[in-house]
Amino acid sequence: MEVKLKPLPAEPGVYLFKNSQGEILYVGKAASLKDRVRAYFQTTTDLKTQRLMREVADLEYIVTRTERDALLLEATLIKRYQPRYNIRLKDDKRYPYIRLTDDPFPRVEIARRPSRDGKYFGPYTNSTAVRETIKILQKIFRLRTCTLAIKDPPVRQRPCLDHYIGLCDAPCVGAISQEDYGKLVAEAVLFLHGRHKDLIEGLQHQMEKASERLEFERAARLRDQIAALEKLFSGQRELVTRPIERDLIGYALGDGTACIQVFFVRRGKLVGREGFSADAPPHTSPSELLTAFVKQYYGKIEQIPKEILVPCALDEPEAMERWLGERRGGPVRIKTISRGPARKLLGLVAHNAELALRERASQPTEDEQPLSELQRVLELKSLPRRIEAYDISNFQGQFAVGSMVVFCDGRAKKSEYRRFRIETVLGVDDFAMIAEVIRRRFERALAGDERFLPLPDLVLIDGGKGQLGAARAALRDLELERIPTVALAKQHEHIFLENRAQPLVLPRQSPALQLLQRVRDEAHRFALSYHRAVRRRTFLESALDGIAGLGPTRKQRLLERFGSLRGVQRASLDELCEVLPEAVARRLSQALRVPAAPSTKSLRERTDGARR
Repeated sequence: MEVKLKPLPAEPGVYLFKNSQGEILYVGKAASLKDRVRAYFQTTTDLKTQRLMREVADLEYIVTRTERDALLLEATLIKRYQPRYNIRLKDDKRYPYIRLTDDPFPRVEIARRPSRDGKYFGPYTNSTAVRETIKILQKIFRLRTCTLAIKDPPVRQRPCLDHYIGLCDAPCVGAISQEDYGKLVAEAVLFLHGRHKDLIEGLQHQMEKASERLEFERAARLRDQIAALEKLFSGQRELVTRPIERDLIGYALGDGTACIQVFFVRRGKLVGREGFSADAPPHTSPSELLTAFVKQYYGKIEQIPKEILVPCALDEPEAMERWLGERRGGPVRIKTISRGPARKLLGLVAHNAELALRERASQPTEDEQPLSELQRVLELKSLPRRIEAYDISNFQGQFAVGSMVVFCDGRAKKSEYRRFRIETVLGVDDFAMIAEVIRRRFERALAGDERFLPLPDLVLIDGGKGQLGAARAALRDLELERIPTVALAKQHEHIFLENRAQPLVLPRQSPALQLLQRVRDEAHRFALSYHRAVRRRTFLESALDGIAGLGPTRKQRLLERFGSLRGVQRASLDELCEVLPEAVARRLSQALRVPAAPSTKSLRERTDGARR
């Protein structure tokens, strides 16, 4: 190892500790790789570091331009490799966000992964609270939730039900201008940022102006908005007198796990809180836990406050403040609080984290029984908390698709399901199709695509020995053969493993087998439903070919609106006009019109005439 330590540069970067099998044990970042990595090989009383260094057999490092780049790279590598000695927020992608799209008339919706196509607020751990917030945005600000593409001038003849029950101002029919709708969106943003006082003051000013202009209907509506907001905010507790945006972070450490709570204080009031759980290796220090949490949590969210209060010092707080300041676009301070009123507030946050940890510990562990048995019978190194299953569906080689389903802790996680159109395989070749799906899925992960991270603890293939061999070959080509992979055949429910000549046969009542069957059947269902959708879409598009003005986009809209070709045929002209321009709708209606069957009387008259 001394040979590896000598050439280490005194530059910022990321280091990776590996064991003798090449498994990545720990990923860290450093302002100076030379100083940071050498410190691990000196005498220490830290038990976690002692355990880590007993396993370390190899070292890799990556030099970056700045310490900020090292922070970002560290987060990416932790998510990709999930090292055992790193602290990881559990499946942070399950937490929903509230998204305002970047359309001319933005809509509000729930999103699972933040990107650059709108404004995001969150993440939130409680999906029910997110849905309730969206209902509030509809009721008070009348923001739309539909996915309709709004044109100027509008193409719809009448608004949907939301307008008639007071939940939308119907920009789809031109009932509100883009400028006025934009004001509603700006007010909703203030609400989501927690700037409630500014919001109410602005609405009161608008109400007074409307009254002066004798716009009494608008003034009454603004009055109702203000009353609804004041009622909503009346129960919020006043925590501090300083009107500053700040987050308070508390924690509770358990045996191999941790709970972290974040309280959001805006304008001196507690406006919300979020709770998170994390995998924390034994002997994790509070400083290490909070440093990892701040990196992972604030690396995701968009609303970064001016102050973050923590109960103990973070590692390299100055670098963290610079990084957060760049993300926020303004200064951010991380304060370690040891006394005063703020310390009592942090104690309250920590108490909530302790209660959450106790609640988790008291929950039944029935879900872990099949996982534990599965680990034992498959001789896995760790509990297969994340299982991914793959299946292929096709019709004589046509319309071939692949599915990927995800189960976390024995439960389906549908937000992370993925589907694939087979692109490189012609004819009936299940083995090649499985190989293509596996290759494409894990190539995306290795490229850093967050939609395909983290990597699974176990891969399950719907099929037998041949499908298993094709999947393992694809993983070896990507140097990911370390990921355990098995196949489950439908006929006899035999489990196939790569290095075992005979299949593994478990009793029908085995919880491990029943879990694998449930995951396999879900992969089959998901693949079959996608295959049918592809076939239906293909038939619909072929039936609609040759109609002027009906391109791929409009065909897709028809499919989304009516579901099938039969649904389009049954649609009235008015219904078609809701999706298409009137001229195109008329051409489509004429092309799909089915002549009525002749009546018995007219058929008899024609027959008699022919005889005469």
